[in-house]
Amino acid sequence: MDIILITASLGLFVGLVLAFTGAGGSILAIPLLAFFLNLSMTEAAPIALFSVLLTSIVATVHGFYIGILRYRAAMVIGLFGMLLAPVGVWLTKYLSNQLLSMFFAFVLIYVATTMWLQSIEASQVNLSKPLPACALNPATSKLFWTAPCAKSLVATGGVAGFLSGLLGVGGGFVIVPTLTKVTNLEMKSIIATSLAVTALVSTVSLVVYAKHYVINMEIAITFAVTTLVSMLVSKTFSHRVPNKIIQRSFAIFAYLMAIAMIIKLVMF
Repeated sequence: MDIILITASLGLFVGLVLAFTGAGGSILAIPLLAFFLNLSMTEAAPIALFSVLLTSIVATVHGFYIGILRYRAAMVIGLFGMLLAPVGVWLTKYLSNQLLSMFFAFVLIYVATTMWLQSIEASQVNLSKPLPACALNPATSKLFWTAPCAKSLVATGGVAGFLSGLLGVGGGFVIVPTLTKVTNLEMKSIIATSLAVTALVSTVSLVVYAKHYVINMEIAITFAVTTLVSMLVSKTFSHRVPNKIIQRSFAIFAYLMAIAMIIKLVMF
């Protein structure tokens, strides 16, 4: 019962983070599950993926319903993500838990740094910003599908899929910054598209994990359900907090989690 209560508490916290940060916030699920439930990376990864899958499906349906989902871009990114996800899962069988944890810690540092820099760039107006590779056609409200655009989306999908399989993350921390850079879509559309990709990639990663590892479904279901409920409830007031505060708070917490992971690996 204690484990279930801890799991539910972790789910409530991750759902809160997801509501405020959008896609990418679920990356904190892995270190939290590893620390508080004493799970290895390969034990925590499918549990986190199950939660990511459930929340991203709900968010994708909502994004499609209100018309902000770019489903063609999501399909292109998702296709290559689904192809590379099994490669990441396969690689976990040949890497130690210590090596996977260390790599995850450095990825967490990268995500935290990216989030902090975004909080700085958001306050700076750049009037000379060049036209992005995947520019939006104002006449048709559709993206221009140029060769640089296609290459960017394919590469993004491959990296996100590989990391999803290897580390059990959704991949939003890769997809959102890339779409922000190569498109001129509104952030709500970028997040909706990223979550659609996450749903596709997480499905494949989770299926492959289930074939190679035993998944504690009691913990997985508890964590996923509490995360989803917390995210939906927190969405009602998340807009009241300035983005700059959200981004910097997330970055600081992610830095602390990464440092804690590294210390744990070195000390124990």
